[in-house]
Amino acid sequence: MLNIVLATSETDVMIAPHHPLSSLERRPEFAGLLRENQQFATGSGKGIGESINGWFDRLMLQSGIHTSPMLWLGFCLLSALTFGGMSLVLLENPVPVMFLSAFGLLLPVGIAIVLRTRRQSAIVTQLPGMTDELARSARAGRNLEQSLMLVAGDTPAPLGNELKISARRMEMGLDVASSVRDLADRTGVSTLTMFSSALALHQDTGGDLIVVLERLGASVRDRQHFIARQQAATVSSRWAALMMISIPFIVLTIYSAWYPSYFETLTSSKAGQISFWGGVTGLLTGSLIVQRILGRTTRF
Repeated sequence: MLNIVLATSETDVMIAPHHPLSSLERRPEFAGLLRENQQFATGSGKGIGESINGWFDRLMLQSGIHTSPMLWLGFCLLSALTFGGMSLVLLENPVPVMFLSAFGLLLPVGIAIVLRTRRQSAIVTQLPGMTDELARSARAGRNLEQSLMLVAGDTPAPLGNELKISARRMEMGLDVASSVRDLADRTGVSTLTMFSSALALHQDTGGDLIVVLERLGASVRDRQHFIARQQAATVSSRWAALMMISIPFIVLTIYSAWYPSYFETLTSSKAGQISFWGGVTGLLTGSLIVQRILGRTTRF
């Protein structure tokens, strides 16, 4: 005969206690040490140079390249010298040397832009699962700080790396709102602004954490669907713009291969020099305008 004992009272149910996730002494004054402060922008002006420096600093931070901006700028200069020197030795023509040097200078920057785009795409893909995991952790009885620290340890890179920075800041004494405030700046993903604002608002006003996280996950998915539909609707225009930018370089390459003295003949007269540099200026201006338009249509 089997005796089955049912524990019906709450005192008979064994619940594992939640051990504190932080074992460090909380020191808010050291929280800023987690972020490298190597940058070109000084924040003292609003000129063109300051804007370029700020853009380059954000590119290095958001691309996930674990090098200082100064070192990456050195890579740009080294690449420019390499391409320019090789073209000077092989072609002995100043015009191709100038173009290839500019190409070598911008090549590391282009690599960083590609890495940033891939990293941002991965972060956007991870966001819905991360918010669902936060909701499940809160449903298990943990508070917001414990849930965020737990999810930060379980989320893979690249989003997990950014959440770990916020978790370490909380271990040093910062609150949740201060720890996640600059997530959007560190990643370049504007959707994280909604995430950090929702967590900060819940910390200030309270409320049902589970409902907040579930609605946040639904909002993130809706935003992803909207961005995907926007990119699908503008794919033909974006490819046409890229082709318009690429055609002049393709034509110049073909002419240089078939007629080695083409550039020398073109730039031998004053009218040829004016038309050449006018075309280069117009091409660069149009490329910047197109890049700005494409950046707005593909923003995460």
